[in-house]
Amino acid sequence: METTAWNSSVLQIAYTLFGWTAFFFWSCSFYPQVLLNFFRKSVVGLNFNYVVLNNTKHTLYFLYNVTLYFSPAVRFQYHKKYGFDQMIPVAANDVAFSTHAILVTAFLLLQTAMYERGNQSISKVTIGIVSAVWIAIAVCFFVALHSNAWLWLISIFNTMQVVLAVIKYVPQAAMNFVRKSTEGFGVGNVLLDFSGGVTNYAQMVTQSIDQNSWVNFSGNIGKVLLSLVSMFFDLLFLCQHYVFYPSKKKPAPMVEPLIQPPHQSVPPNEPLVPQTV
Repeated sequence: METTAWNSSVLQIAYTLFGWTAFFFWSCSFYPQVLLNFFRKSVVGLNFNYVVLNNTKHTLYFLYNVTLYFSPAVRFQYHKKYGFDQMIPVAANDVAFSTHAILVTAFLLLQTAMYERGNQSISKVTIGIVSAVWIAIAVCFFVALHSNAWLWLISIFNTMQVVLAVIKYVPQAAMNFVRKSTEGFGVGNVLLDFSGGVTNYAQMVTQSIDQNSWVNFSGNIGKVLLSLVSMFFDLLFLCQHYVFYPSKKKPAPMVEPLIQPPHQSVPPNEPLVPQTV
């Protein structure tokens, strides 16, 4: 149970508004790619490694948010570490976003199996990374079970999801670089994702101002780094789309008129014939 209260009702309302605005932007950021795949009936241009790593990353973030938000034992360990006068740094919008993100990224994985994919596949490196992550999680779980260190365990989840956030963007950025094109990659999701990162920071800053403390940043460093990493790669993708590899519109085909207009000029080597009145 929360042991601290808001000092300003205005800042509390702003905190809630910023949080659910971030949820809206981040949640909507998935759908341009989903719709693009649906209308094209193709996933060519969408990197499969990006999709798999993204789903794993959001699964870890979900476990962190849900556990810290709902578990009294973990919340007590958080307060014991950071102070009982500090607010829990996970809000309801964080839990809602994580839940939604798992479902949508799973649907994206389904689309990669349904639609035209060309010669794309999931790399062995990605399979190795995902396997190593879950093996490490299993080991850490048994360590936490022995010592009851649940806050430490979900902090590991939070750290891993940040690392995966860095890794997941690299295949798509490299693919755009090699192809010298962003065709097939929905830039709309990048704009929404960047907006979500900005409003997420605004929510955290609002809480810090109200509580006169920046512990919510250090207490949830994963959320801070996640926003920084996302905004950095969002800017990179925007540069790739609009500056480095802008889409080239195909020129409209030349259409011959059905009726040729009369020529005013006299064809060469043809004698002039005087007109008679």
